[in-house]
Parts: sequence; C-alpha cells; structure tokens
Amino acid sequence: MEIILKGIGASEGIAIAKVFLLKKPNFLISDSKISDIDFEIKRISDSILKATEEINKIKEIAISKIGYDKALVFDAHAQIANDPEVRSRIESLVKENKFNGAYAIETAFNEIHDIFANMDDDYFKQRASDVNDVKERILSTFLNIKLPNLLTIKEEVIIIANDLTPSETALLDKKYVKGFLTNVGGRTSHAALMARTMEIPAVLGLKDITEKVKENEIIAMDGSNGEVVISPSNKNFWLEKINKFEMEKIELKKYVNLKTKTLDNHEVDVVANIGKPDDVSKLENYGSEGVGLVRSEFLYMENNNWPTEEEQFLAYKQILENQKEKLVIVRTLDIGGDKKLKYFEFPPEMNPFLGYRAIRFCLKNENIFKTQIRALLKASVFGKLGIMFPMIATIDEFLKAKAIVEDVKKELDSQKIKFDKKVLVGMMVEIPSTAFMADKFAKYADFFSIGTNDLVQYTFAADRMSENVSYLYQPNNPALLRAIKETIEGASKYNRFVGMCGEMAGDIRSIPILLGLGQKGLDEFSMSASSIPKAKKIICSLKHSDCIELANQAINCETEIEVNKLVETFLQKRNLI
Repeated sequence: MEIILKGIGASEGIAIAKVFLLKKPNFLISDSKISDIDFEIKRISDSILKATEEINKIKEIAISKIGYDKALVFDAHAQIANDPEVRSRIESLVKENKFNGAYAIETAFNEIHDIFANMDDDYFKQRASDVNDVKERILSTFLNIKLPNLLTIKEEVIIIANDLTPSETALLDKKYVKGFLTNVGGRTSHAALMARTMEIPAVLGLKDITEKVKENEIIAMDGSNGEVVISPSNKNFWLEKINKFEMEKIELKKYVNLKTKTLDNHEVDVVANIGKPDDVSKLENYGSEGVGLVRSEFLYMENNNWPTEEEQFLAYKQILENQKEKLVIVRTLDIGGDKKLKYFEFPPEMNPFLGYRAIRFCLKNENIFKTQIRALLKASVFGKLGIMFPMIATIDEFLKAKAIVEDVKKELDSQKIKFDKKVLVGMMVEIPSTAFMADKFAKYADFFSIGTNDLVQYTFAADRMSENVSYLYQPNNPALLRAIKETIEGASKYNRFVGMCGEMAGDIRSIPILLGLGQKGLDEFSMSASSIPKAKKIICSLKHSDCIELANQAINCETEIEVNKLVETFLQKRNLI
C-alpha cells in the first residue's frame, strides 16, 4: 500500500530505488573490571591512533567529493578524538576503577556528550552529535567491530537512517546511492550541505521514517519538495520524473556560457563561493562569472601555525590568476565560533557565535591581520581583488579595519612593492545593525555582501544548527526581506554594489524576490558552484520588472508561508517549477 510522507527537501533530485536501512552496531559494553592496567591503556591509545587515522582517511575522501572547506569538520573530529582532557578521563577510569577500556571510553565520551547536550548554547548542542560520532569510531577500533562501510554499496539504493554523520555522508557513492532520507536534520545540517555539494537527493526531518520502511522495499523521493512515497503504486510516474529532471540538467548546460541577464536586459553576476585555491579549476564548467566569497580561513585551519605572508600570497595569487579579469572577493580571517585552530586557544565564552571572532579577533591581533592584508595586496596585481571584512557591527569597526589596509598600502609603497591601487574594500552584512545602517556604511564601503546564513540566525535569535528552533530558519520571512531591502537601498545612495553569499542566494524560491528588492535588486548572487546553472536559468527566464512587483508584494506579507506561496505561483506561471 502506497504511503506518502512529507519532509524537508534538503538536496534536489528525484530517485526511486530499494531501501537500504543503515544499522549501527550494538557494542554490548559491560562494566567488567580488568587486571592489567598498562595493557588496557596501551590498547586504548592504539585504538585512538587507529580511529584518528580512519578520520584522516575519511577527510581525504571528503575533500575529493565535497571540497576542502566542507571537509574541515573532520579536523574537529580528530581534535575530539585526541583531546587531552578526554584521554586523561579515560585513563583515570581505568587506573582508579579498573574499568575495561570500552566501558571507560564510553563513560568518558558520554560525560562530554551530556555536558554539550545540556548547554543552553545551540552551537555546543550540535557538537554533542560530533562527540557521539567520534566515540563510535574509537569503540569500533577498540572492540574490532566494523562500522557500516557505505563504500561497499554496489547496487542502487536509497539510504534510510536516523541521521547521517559527516563521516557517513562523505563515503556515499552517488553511482549507487540515489538519495537518502533521515528522521532528523534540516537544510543547514552537515548532511544537507554535503548532499547538495555531491548532488545527491536528500529529504530530512521525516521523524520516524526508519520505523515505517523495510529493507529492500521500493521507495521514491523528491529532494526538491520533500515528498517521499513508500511502495509507490505508479513507478512509471517516478521514472518519468527522473527523466524530466535529467533532461533539465542537460538543458542547464546551455546557460554555462551565457551572460546572466533577465528578459528585459537587467544584468547581474552569478558567481561562486569557494574554500581553497583548487576549487577555482572547476568553476568554468558551471558558468561562474567570478568568485563572490573566498573563505580564507582554510589557510589557517589546515596549518599547524599562523600561515606566513608568502603562503597566503601564493594561495591568493593562484585564485586571482585563474579568474583573470573576473572579480574575486576574499573574506578576511573569519575564525572563532565553530571554527577553531590547533595552535590558538580561544577564551571560553558562553556564546562564541556572539563573541570573540572574525573582525573582532583581527582588530585585537593586528599583526596577524596585517600579514593577511599584505599578502592580499601583493596578490592584487594578478587579478581583480575585493577585500571583505566579516562580522562588522559598527561604523567604527569598519573604519578601523579599513585604516589598517591603508597603513599596509603605505608600507608597501615605501618598500616599492607593487599592488593594485584600485582594490575594493567592502564588508559582510550579517548582523542586523549593519543592514539598517547600510546607507551610512555605504559612505565608506566599496561593496556589501549579505551573509544570509548568519543574518537569518541573528535576526530571529535562532541557531540554524538547532533542530528545536529550525522552524525559525526563514530566509523568505518578510522581516528578513525588509532587512535586505534596506541594505540594497542604502547601498544605492552611493552607487555601491550588493552581493549575497549565503544559502539564500542559490535558492530558486528566493532568487526572483532578490532580483526585485529595492527596485535595483542584488547585483551579485554567490553560491555553491553546482547551483550556478539553475540560478542562471531562473534569472534569464524572468523579467526584472515582474520581479520588482513580486518583491513589493512579498515584503508586505505577514509570514514566510505567504511569501513562499506567492513565489511558487509566480514561478509556476512561467513553467519554472
């Protein structure tokens, strides 16, 4: 009997295949005591070493599939596995209580998990699942019990799980894994972000899908709208949907080499977010018109010490040379919050997302900041560079950061080192205070780039990684649209361009509104490279005048549900969904 379910469409695509129920091993750990303490501690040490090696191998696989930036989560896993406090707690349980190694590992990690899970700060709650992921890997090596190896799947399946960890998602082979469905999660979870990068359909937040399906049962899914059908009665319907989706992908290829402009000749740029220099080599395949965000923290997070000026210069030079005359916007060091360093200990804070991070860190560590600015300016002669400051909250902060750039320019001039005198200096708009003061910031900033991932969570006081408040992740909420409109209108007073580099920029339900907000709309849409062709098609199929009308209607709605219905009707009339 056919059963229809509705979840969160987290990664687009259509699939119909057999169910593969992802089952975790039962470790069956007892509290039995041991006699040889030294031997047990040696076993624990060996297990942690082996688990770390496995994590590093998974990271390498992940880099090849999802890029360096998204694979950084495995550095955090390796740090958890080798945390000296956790290791000390495990060893003390063995020495003082003569607990067997497995029981000591589970006890210590469960204690850490519970501390994180019970914190008020949602970032730390999210880390609780990472702790569990690492615990399972260490236990599997200690007990010699294999974790499910998703690389062994050699037939077409749709994976069903309570949740997919980063390490599990990184191992998916899209040749065989046609999609995945989970009980928990949302569009901004690790699994969702990875799925979109790997172009694997995903529907999350289905609550109890693992209890409703059986192994090898046929199941169908639509990752665009979140629809799931167990035992579909009309398989041909789904096969036709798959065929239509694949034909659309072929059609999208024609937009790769087209300039992005609306039917009434309003031009915008559709560009890419990247995490490391090697990512630029693929951009031409997707029709990217530049780089709207280089996450420079990759240089810091992969290092064992602060990266040198030369290391940074070579990385930025590689990107700029590849893009030639296309604008490349590099975000200065955005560290802190969920981004840690091996060689620097951030002070403990109750809420690190609202604390000592990004530009706040750079302004207090001027030597580190100046090294990066020097490297950027020296690289600027190899292309068209924009320098962008993250997490700006006040005019004073921006002016202090900009003054440091001017100081470095003077230093380079005095040393007769060449740099592009026309380098653009702009800022992220990710804090509501900057959106509502955009007309004032625009006097000093050359450009704005709206970071919607943070702007959404700060506007609605809701961590986007928290399941309990995931319903508040509402990019199309009229409140957020009004903040974006304020930004665009404020920028237009000084003829500054406005880009967007958050998830919203590549969302087809948001693009038509963003084209029309503030009459002018966004100048630049920056997104994952794989999203570029679809975004270009949507923009090239619309009239700018119609988008202005739509945007004016949207900001006068009361709820995101109203806005989404408005956009869906708008797109349906034009056969775009």
